[in-house]
Amino acid sequence: MNTTIWLVRREFWENRAIWMMPAIIGGLMILAALFGSVDLMASATQLPSRAVGQLFFVTVGATFFAVMSIYSTWYLLDCLYSDRKDRSVLFWKSMPISDTRTVMSKLATALIVIPLVYFAAANLTTLLMGFIISVRAISSVGGALWHVDLWLQTQALWLYLILTAAVWYLPIAAYLLVVSAWAKRAVMLWSIMPPLACIIAERWLFGTQVIAQRLGERLMGLPRVAFNAKLGSWVSAGVDTNTFTTPANLWSFIDLRGFLANAETTIGAALGVALIGCAIQLRIRRTEI
Repeated sequence: MNTTIWLVRREFWENRAIWMMPAIIGGLMILAALFGSVDLMASATQLPSRAVGQLFFVTVGATFFAVMSIYSTWYLLDCLYSDRKDRSVLFWKSMPISDTRTVMSKLATALIVIPLVYFAAANLTTLLMGFIISVRAISSVGGALWHVDLWLQTQALWLYLILTAAVWYLPIAAYLLVVSAWAKRAVMLWSIMPPLACIIAERWLFGTQVIAQRLGERLMGLPRVAFNAKLGSWVSAGVDTNTFTTPANLWSFIDLRGFLANAETTIGAALGVALIGCAIQLRIRRTEI
């Protein structure tokens, strides 16, 4: 256990962007709350109080989640490749640390540790922005941002999303690790070319788009499988009537049993485990570039 903790610490030492990027994003959002215009907030008074709070939490959380997804992808492509490029892999192979543990620590960093860092940054940013907007904006808007039950429900949704995303995107993360452990250069290009070539070949040979559809479902299908309702229906607006409807609580979105029982989840996890095994074998056999 201590070895795993030190390996994760190593990732923080070697990849300062893990904590610097969410800190910068949070700082920019806080500056926007401090010096930006709050005139738009006045229109929020026409919405129910809970709808305002939900929109606020979703907007901040979605911003951090989008940046986190991009950075995690880059991290997975670079983590094993950079070790071979700067030849630090020779040092780590001389240590009493197995390649299996090294690969697993990097996978855990991408799927668990980095999301938790962004989760903490999003929480702190939300609290500070809520306080600032409450002071600057009109009182009704400020009060709408402070629903304790809504804040607690949002925390549960964040943690649930981290858990389900780690399982759902396991095959993609493992594939990126395979590319990172195998490629000698242009890891980004090598990560894109194989699936793109398969999509084009299938289209030319069979006239179908099964691979493209499956990839699209894997990339965008988490809300459909992990939640009872689409996140887009969290706050729905009637264009003609200007009415807004929101669920009574956010717990209704959580569907862990349905997510784990879904065949797509099981097949994806099995494929991810197989690809992790490939990444470990490549790590064992490949040294410096």
